[in-house]
Amino acid sequence: MMQQILQDMYIEPDLLAELNEEQKQILFYKIREEQVRRWNERENQSRSLGPQPRRAANRRSIQWLKGADGEVWVWVMGEAPGDKPFEQIVEELMAERARRQAQQEAQELWRVKEAEIEQKFRDAMAKEKARCVAGKWKEETEDRRAAKQEEDRIHAKLKKCEEEERQRGEEEIRRTEERRAKELYISLKQEEKRSERDDKEWQEQLRRSKVADEEMTRKARTARDEYKRQSLRAIEKGLVAGLSGLFQKTHLNGSGQNRRHRMLTDRYPSISYNMSVTPPSPAWVRPPRPDCRESILRWFKEEQRPKRAGFERNSSSMAPWFHGIISRQDSESLLMHCPEGSFLVRVSERIWGYTLSYRTASAFKHFLIDASGDCYSFLGVDQNRHATLADLVDFHREEVITTSGGELLQESCKARLSSPDYGGLFQ
Repeated sequence: MMQQILQDMYIEPDLLAELNEEQKQILFYKIREEQVRRWNERENQSRSLGPQPRRAANRRSIQWLKGADGEVWVWVMGEAPGDKPFEQIVEELMAERARRQAQQEAQELWRVKEAEIEQKFRDAMAKEKARCVAGKWKEETEDRRAAKQEEDRIHAKLKKCEEEERQRGEEEIRRTEERRAKELYISLKQEEKRSERDDKEWQEQLRRSKVADEEMTRKARTARDEYKRQSLRAIEKGLVAGLSGLFQKTHLNGSGQNRRHRMLTDRYPSISYNMSVTPPSPAWVRPPRPDCRESILRWFKEEQRPKRAGFERNSSSMAPWFHGIISRQDSESLLMHCPEGSFLVRVSERIWGYTLSYRTASAFKHFLIDASGDCYSFLGVDQNRHATLADLVDFHREEVITTSGGELLQESCKARLSSPDYGGLFQ
């Protein structure tokens, strides 16, 4: 399973959700390590092909303006001689901005007002002329000059009224402009305060984000150290990935084959090994992942029962920690009233393998055990590969699963029933 993930550089979301945070970090570390390996491999291949023709160099360049001291010239607003303080510059900019906006609004308001005044007095003049014509004032007046003077007098009177109206309108517009400028200035000050408050909130969010990044970096570093520590521990314990090679049914020559067989039977006497040169053809083609309960049952009966998965070491009795096919909820329900360090192993429905459910002081942890190959190991966590499921459990009774979590297998969680059916695995 792990080799498939590294080959595809992809893990399905529902399978990823089964891993805890530390398992995810270690898995991502392994994927990143594989990416670097592939990149180095491609680089070595490129070098072996010889030097590649260079592209034409771009002649454009950037030259920095330098000061008298020869260093790059830098100007900081408000700190150079003659510069106004930053606060004063901001105040003046806000006042100027408010004044310009108020002036624009006043000009628009005055255009409307002026149009109203002109229309008003045009209508008054037309009305007066209409009155004179309707009353036949000119025909009845003997003195035409007097009539003309009267008309001029009325026109001058209306013009004077228009000018007075215009002056009042200009004064009103001026007061409106001043009032509006003050309102805009106050609004800009309030907006600045809101901006400062938002900036403080943004700074707080940035601080939290940095803390989260640092925590993620710490977890990644811990995962990397855990990965290396487990590799060294596996080498020290002699249970490195090479164990999987012990179960590969390859062609072995005489003494080497016998020596390998003796080593396996001495270490794991409960397992019978097929040392034939040609392995038997599989009875069925196993899909990449379990697709139904029937396929899980068939996989367990054909591949796991011959390895005595779920049995005690060197015994024909079932291990008390093995519970067969049960759900995640059922495992947590069983562990609910157990002390810290209690555990059970159940058949996984996500991968070809098992899930070790563990009781912590305040919660539960679930570790996937990959059994898709010829050995047993924690998916994404443990570098140790064990020959049997019982070996994995016994190993972690003395060695923690992860250093940060300190998960040490202590007490087996027993089934509620005296004779469980294990989900039909042994029927």
